[in-house]
Amino acid sequence: MNLPETGMTADELLAELARLTEHDLPVRGGQVTSYVYDTGRPEVHEAAARAYAAMLEVNCLDPTAFPSIVEMEKQVVGAVADLLGGGHGVFTSGGTESIMLAVKAARDAAGRDRPNLVLPVTAHPAFHKAAHYLGVEVRPVPVDLATFKADVRAVSEAMDEDTVLVVASAPSYPQGVIDPVGEIAAVAAEAGVLCHVDACVGGWLLPWLREAGADVPPFDLSVPGVTSLSCDLHKFGYAPKGASVVLFADPAMRRRAYFASAAWPGYTIINATVQSSRSAGPLGGAWATLRALGREGYVALGKATLEAADRLRAGLAGIGGLRVLGSPESTLVAFTGDDVDVFTLADEARARGWFLQPQLSYAGIPANLHITVTGVTLAGVDAMLKVIAESAEAARRLGPPVVPDGLVELINGLDLDTLDDATFAELAASVGVDLRPGAGQPRMAVVNAVLDALPAELREAILVRFLSVIYS
Repeated sequence: MNLPETGMTADELLAELARLTEHDLPVRGGQVTSYVYDTGRPEVHEAAARAYAAMLEVNCLDPTAFPSIVEMEKQVVGAVADLLGGGHGVFTSGGTESIMLAVKAARDAAGRDRPNLVLPVTAHPAFHKAAHYLGVEVRPVPVDLATFKADVRAVSEAMDEDTVLVVASAPSYPQGVIDPVGEIAAVAAEAGVLCHVDACVGGWLLPWLREAGADVPPFDLSVPGVTSLSCDLHKFGYAPKGASVVLFADPAMRRRAYFASAAWPGYTIINATVQSSRSAGPLGGAWATLRALGREGYVALGKATLEAADRLRAGLAGIGGLRVLGSPESTLVAFTGDDVDVFTLADEARARGWFLQPQLSYAGIPANLHITVTGVTLAGVDAMLKVIAESAEAARRLGPPVVPDGLVELINGLDLDTLDDATFAELAASVGVDLRPGAGQPRMAVVNAVLDALPAELREAILVRFLSVIYS
């Protein structure tokens, strides 16, 4: 039984929490180069945590019951709009929800029977998720394999009378490059199609990099033809998760994102987001973070991240066998190995206390490792480069992971729906993945090598089964 017979004290609960998080990656210090964003300023995170806790039990379901959430959301959304070309916005739980609302609004506004959206292969999977939920066809188009930027001609050719939305990224997550937003928005506008800029990563970063001297092309709602934009505040806004904003150039489009229902005898239903009841904690945390840092704080963090990213790219260029993919205009850096297996390198770095995020090959883009440079990275960039160099040398000696003979072919021929979770766990164990609770951080090189050898649809099926097993 998971529920204790008697209640636990706060001290007991925190002790149990410490045990449960024993094998978690650290959220502070910069040694985890994805998933978490650290300013290196503990007082800012403390202020956000206190505001989050203060608003924890406030319910955003009914703004007339809690007018504080209206004022706080106006201030947060207003700050984003002021920075990113104006517009009318909604505070959401994250980039996926912001994107979901943008796709919903575009679909509802167009009123097509068979709606589709056109996006580069580097666009975030949140668009695929939104399209899956909302019954919209996805039409992916290639990117230039030298720059990794969207091909404008391919975008134009993929559109038809049923296209409801075109997507550009600022930047795309995989290689940190900014798509040609102005050109994409122009071809969309010429065809009478809405254009969304996914600035979930860059929205609250690129303006500060520009102030720090970086050459950042126009990408926001000030660009003609851009009709909506998403910006996450729990990334380079450094707010607690989940905090994002979706902006619409036209207030009528924001209304398309809303949902209302009067077809029942209960309380009034009007939702600005996908969720109904939701804690105001994230809103409080975002509000506090923006105000605790202020413009001056974000400019300073922008300068620090820009310097750290420049030093990281230069350092990687000096490590034999490694090369940075593209010329990122942001502080996201992806690198691959010419004579070094990147999946083995990632395992070696993890063994040395650093997490580098593996990215599988796709659409002609090689397998690589991704690093998100944040405000705290500058203090540890030399240590990171030392670990990468050591890990690359170790990976070169070890060679690529050894995939059991016939395993890829076996998986290709499996009907995964016929396997129960126990059998799938045994299959995972055959490549060294221990899915038992408390097993700690696994070595993933073999798993990533197997996934990399599989087509995308089968990768997805394997990942679904993996998730099912670890939660069983």
